[in-house]
Amino acid sequence: MTRLASVRRVLWRTLLLNLIVAAAKVTTGLLTASLAMVADGIHSVLDGAANVAGLVGTTAAAQPPDEDHPYGHRRIETLTSLLIGGALLLTAWEIVQAGVNRLAQPIAANITTVNFVVMGVSVLVSLVVSRYERRAGLELNSELLLADSEHTRSDVWVSLTVIGSLVAARLGLNWVDPAAALVVVGIIGWTAWQVFRRSAAILIDRAPLDSDQVSRVVEEVAGVQSVERVRSRGPADSVHLDVDVAVAAPMTASHSAAVEREIAQQVRDRFEGIYEVQVRFVPHQSMGTNYTLMARAEADALGLGVHEVIAAREPDGVRLKMHVEVQPSLSVREAHRIVTDFENRLRGQSAEILDVITHIEPAPDSEQPAITSAAGLVTRALLAANAVYPCDGWHDVTVFMEADGGYAITMHCYVPGEMTMHTAHHMAEEVETQIRAAIPQVHRVTIHTEPPEAR
Repeated sequence: MTRLASVRRVLWRTLLLNLIVAAAKVTTGLLTASLAMVADGIHSVLDGAANVAGLVGTTAAAQPPDEDHPYGHRRIETLTSLLIGGALLLTAWEIVQAGVNRLAQPIAANITTVNFVVMGVSVLVSLVVSRYERRAGLELNSELLLADSEHTRSDVWVSLTVIGSLVAARLGLNWVDPAAALVVVGIIGWTAWQVFRRSAAILIDRAPLDSDQVSRVVEEVAGVQSVERVRSRGPADSVHLDVDVAVAAPMTASHSAAVEREIAQQVRDRFEGIYEVQVRFVPHQSMGTNYTLMARAEADALGLGVHEVIAAREPDGVRLKMHVEVQPSLSVREAHRIVTDFENRLRGQSAEILDVITHIEPAPDSEQPAITSAAGLVTRALLAANAVYPCDGWHDVTVFMEADGGYAITMHCYVPGEMTMHTAHHMAEEVETQIRAAIPQVHRVTIHTEPPEAR
C-alpha cells in the first residue's frame, strides 16, 4: 500500500469515529437541554469536516507532476493543514461565544448519568484517535495526520470542559462552565498557531534541511572541490534539494553525470524525505590544470575517444602524449584532419602546452562478442607477458574481435601492493608493446594491475 493510500485509510477511520461521537453528543444534548454538549457535538462535526478536507487534500496531492505543476501537487496537502488550523480557530471562537452567553444567561440543564457516560466515552475515543493519528503520522511522515492529531487532542480539553460544566450544573455553580471554556480557548488557539506555523514554513519555502550538514556530505564526494550553495524546500517527506558545486573546469559530461549520481545517492543515504536532487556544476578555475580531463572534454566535443593520456612536464612547459580513437570507417585523411583539429584545440586551452603527440587508432566495436576459442592467442600473450614480467600473477586473459579484423586482449596481473603506480604503469606499457610485437594480429592490449589481496 502506498503512503498516501495509508494516510487516506487513517482519515477514513477517524472520520467514522468522529461522526459517531458527534451524533451521540448532539442527540444527548438535545434530549437533556445541554447546550454545552450540543456545541461539543458540533465541534466533533467540524472534526469530521477536517477529515473530509484531509481526504480531498491527499487525493489531490497524489496526482503526479504535470505541465502546469512540474513540482507536483504536494502543497495541496499543506493547504489542507491550514484549513484544519482554521477549523481550530473557528472552534475557539465558538467556545468564546458560548462562554459569554453562559455568563450572561445561565441555563439550567437536565443533567443525567447518560450525559456523563457519553462525554466519558467521547474523551476516551478522542485520546485513542489522537494517539492513533500521531503514531500513523510519524510512521508515514505526514504533516496532515500530525496536524489532525493535534486537532483531535484538543477535543479532549473541550470534552473535559463540558464535563466540568455538567458537574457545575449539578452543583449549581453555573459560572464554572464559561470560565473553563475560556481556558480551553487559549489551549485551542495555541494548537492552531502550531499548525499554522508548520504549514506556513512550507508555503514560504523555509529550508527543511540544514545547509551546513548537506555541504559536509556533498564535499565528501570525489571530484567536488567545494560546495557553493545549498537550497532546500518542501515538506519533510518530499524535499527538493538544489546544490551548486565547484568542479574541475574541463570535467567531461560523463564524469559530471557520475558525480551527480554520487551526490544524489549520498544525500539520500544521509537525509530522509529527499524527493529530488538537482546539481549545478560551477567550473573551478583556481585549481591546477588536469590535462587528462581537458583532453577528454575536447575529445567528447569532436566525438573522439582518448586513453593513456600522459602529461610530460619539461622546464618550459608540458608535452601531451595520448592515444586517440576514431571511427574505423574514416579514411586516413579524414581521421588526420579531425585529430589535427583536436590537437589545435588542446594547444589553445593552455599556454603551458608545448606540443600534443597523438597515436591515431580505430575505436573498438563494443558490440562484438568475446572469442572463446582463442586459446592459442592467450598462451602466446602469456608467454610474451612473462618475458617482460615473469610471475604467476597473470590471470583473467580475454580475447575480443576488433572491428578491423584484429584482436584485443585484456589481462590482469597481481603486483606487490607497495609498488608505485608509475612503476606498474611502465611495466604494463612494456608488456603491451611486447605482446603487440609478438602477435601482429593483436591491435590492442589492456592490462589491469592489482595487489595480491585482490585475489
